[in-house]
Amino acid sequence: MVNDTVGTMMSCGYMDQNCEIGMIIGTGTNACYMEEMKNVKRVEGEDGRMCINTEWGGFGDDGSLEKFLTEFDREVNEKSINPGVHIFEKMISGMYLGEIVRLVLVKLTEAKLLFNGQTSKALLTPGQFETRFISDIEEQDKGLENTQKILEKLGLGRDMVDSCVVRLVCETISSRSARLCAAALATLANRIRVNRGLSHLKTTVGVDGTVYRKHPK
Repeated sequence: MVNDTVGTMMSCGYMDQNCEIGMIIGTGTNACYMEEMKNVKRVEGEDGRMCINTEWGGFGDDGSLEKFLTEFDREVNEKSINPGVHIFEKMISGMYLGEIVRLVLVKLTEAKLLFNGQTSKALLTPGQFETRFISDIEEQDKGLENTQKILEKLGLGRDMVDSCVVRLVCETISSRSARLCAAALATLANRIRVNRGLSHLKTTVGVDGTVYRKHPK
């Protein structure tokens, strides 16, 4: 039995021996990477490398992400089953993206910028805007059609302008998630590069998870 990030890296490494990072972007998020043994203080010996499970979903639990949190992130965190824990994960992963979008849509509606200011019971209910809706809405060919169907299901009508705004909100939230993942991933790659005294690093990243697999972009 291995951690899912380690399993992903090993699976990728079977086909590509340059793979030294494994990343999961699904219900949760995490990553592992190959660290130089000389930097692993809890294990004797300085030769070779060891796979480190970063548990990066917990990044920000010390307040280091405070200035990047929106009011929607704060509300998701406060109402979660583990307030104050896994802050980074709550900004990125599939368990929370749909709820962040829902909160944004509620605020826009209450400001009378969406749905003629009319909410619905479904829109006001936590968890009713599922993360899978984001993938359906952002689909290239049928995105707007999917958006209208989803909004109708949520009791919000099929207005084209509203549908375009909802799609923009979804794109914004999922793009932020992708950029946060990219920033964290770049940090790991840079650490490997610096540890080895290289000017450039050539490596492969093994990636898995439902958000990564199912999101159209």
